Amino acid sequence: MKIAIDAMGGDFGSAPLVQGSLQALKERDFTLVLVGDEQVIKPLIPVNLQGRVEIVHCNDFIAMEDGATSALKRKESSIYIAMEMLKNKVVDGVVSAGHSGATMSLATLKIGRLNNVLRPAICTLMPRIDGNKSLVLDAGANVDCKPENLFEFGIMGYEYAKAILNYPKVRIGLLANGEEECKGNEMTKTAFELLKKHPSFVGNVEGNNIFDGNVEVVVCDGFVGNAVLKASEGVANSISFLLKKHIKASPIGIFGALFMKNVFKKLKKQIDYAEYGGAPLLGVNGNVIICHGKSNAKAMKNAVFQAILAYENAVNHNIEVALERFKN
Repeated sequence: MKIAIDAMGGDFGSAPLVQGSLQALKERDFTLVLVGDEQVIKPLIPVNLQGRVEIVHCNDFIAMEDGATSALKRKESSIYIAMEMLKNKVVDGVVSAGHSGATMSLATLKIGRLNNVLRPAICTLMPRIDGNKSLVLDAGANVDCKPENLFEFGIMGYEYAKAILNYPKVRIGLLANGEEECKGNEMTKTAFELLKKHPSFVGNVEGNNIFDGNVEVVVCDGFVGNAVLKASEGVANSISFLLKKHIKASPIGIFGALFMKNVFKKLKKQIDYAEYGGAPLLGVNGNVIICHGKSNAKAMKNAVFQAILAYENAVNHNIEVALERFKN
């Protein structure tokens, strides 16, 4: 098994991306393929791991400020080369913390979509109060969607949750402005009727249900999903900031915080995006994981683990079989 890493595109350079990938290599048996500037990457690899690492050299990479469509023309960029390798079955997965738009565009156009998939979706993991995770999709790949797209997102999310998260029971909810069947806009109302074909569809859900453990898969369009994702990150950061501010405001708060150290540690772990790694791009005919641009080594390690699990559990095959069954 070979997993390719776009080692150039992250906000903090190559070091955390390579470091996290090497940490994954120490825990799992696979060949790591690092795509990027060899002069930058090679000094970051310990001598004892060099036999399990391949470097594919290139000078170019897609920066965050570059347009997503420019990636289609820059054939010597790190993400273009990584996708070309995935297309040609040279590697079994690609993980990128670089330009997400470029990654999605190249994955869709170079690798293509799975059978019966109209549009791929970004599937992001969100923390729940019971300690498990819920899946929200789409989280930003498709701003404008049709009801058929939402139906496909529900099927893809179900198969991913079952295969990768190993949930014995997976419930699908459609994000709307109320739980009643009559709530939502015209798109979600039509999607509701399509999703009723699936036995695990429980109906409309609201934003709080993403976190309360009532459903495992939350379906929405990319505009709403991305807004939910960014709002959730903002709330988590704000709560952490306010807690620190009020604790430091008094000696009693500081003293009390010493007894709550383990509690705060567990809370931080549960809401830290680095614990989940990256977001799989479901619906493309390949294994692609998209990471946060600010990914640290822990996030990168867990993203590589996601790519490995997706390959080992044949998620794409399961999605194709399920869509064939429910669309016919």
